[in-house]
Amino acid sequence: MTVCATEMTTTAPLTITADGAYAARLAGEGEARYPERWTLDGPEPYAVPLPLAQPEEADSEVLPLADGRVLIHRRVADRHAFALLYPSGTYTGPRPAGPDAGPRTGELQLGGVEAGEGLRVRLLPPSPDGRTAYALAVDGEETTVWQVAGHASEGPRRAAVLPGRCSGGVWLDRAGRLLSLDREQDGRTKAVAVDLARGGVVTPLLQIAEDSDDRLLLAAPDSGLLLIRSDAPGEPRLGWGVLGSARPVRFPECLRLEDAHPFAVQPGQVLMPETCGVALRVGASELALWRPADRHVFRLPAPAGWLGTGRWTPDGHLHLPHTTPESPCGLVTLTQPSSPPPPVHLTPPPKPTLRPIPLQQAPLG
Repeated sequence: MTVCATEMTTTAPLTITADGAYAARLAGEGEARYPERWTLDGPEPYAVPLPLAQPEEADSEVLPLADGRVLIHRRVADRHAFALLYPSGTYTGPRPAGPDAGPRTGELQLGGVEAGEGLRVRLLPPSPDGRTAYALAVDGEETTVWQVAGHASEGPRRAAVLPGRCSGGVWLDRAGRLLSLDREQDGRTKAVAVDLARGGVVTPLLQIAEDSDDRLLLAAPDSGLLLIRSDAPGEPRLGWGVLGSARPVRFPECLRLEDAHPFAVQPGQVLMPETCGVALRVGASELALWRPADRHVFRLPAPAGWLGTGRWTPDGHLHLPHTTPESPCGLVTLTQPSSPPPPVHLTPPPKPTLRPIPLQQAPLG
């Protein structure tokens, strides 16, 4: 399934819908960039180029919707403009040889947001409902969540306005109503929950320690599993907790990986967070697989041409999109390895010295 003094992640060059049916990216290089939509739910993945008369700028963003259209965000003069792209002809074959060989591209303008001095705008991850799309706009010490697709009114609609500088963006439910943002305020960064169905009501989500920076990286709504980065242990560490649990956030030693970023968590594990598979991108060329129930991380070389992201299926298969000259639009599928037997301890382990404040349950109802 990203920044203002917050979680330093690298955005994957491919974005996948919440249901895994479609993906989108900016393909091409240099001054010949164009949007490209991938179809992932068929017998074989295939890509459809969506070029327009003018090539896209390198800082344009694309986001796939569940109906196969692709939202694009561009900086155009003094505006941040949004539009929906779609193939205007029927196309069912494999990936064509180049962008000019695909179908014609239709474009539906959705309006824009005025680009004031210092305003930074980026798309949020795909909404779980597959129909709506949101953008995060940070202007000084205020952040606005704009709904840019999937509503009846013309142009972007303000969905929430928050004091503070927000980054991140993780969906907490299956309806696309509850959004977690990492809010920097008074020198500290804490994850908060934003209820978009109630006009942007904000409630605390993470409070591991009074003076810690606590960011939410991923969430699995079915199980409640949360992947967190916090400096509560004395340095920034990866940890996990469960939404609504009274148990403290745990920071496993096996997750003490340099330059590691979780990018996918297994869905469908209802009330079983310990069994969820988690995939992490480690550096530029390595992959790590882990489950909360394990005390071991399985480290693997990344597939050739991997696009830095992927999606778990409920039955534990991890699909990794990749592109190479031999396979321009492909998926590599991995399964979570079996865990080794736990070691036998003859003496009880020492009690942990750090006892973070338990993860608070945000009043999301």
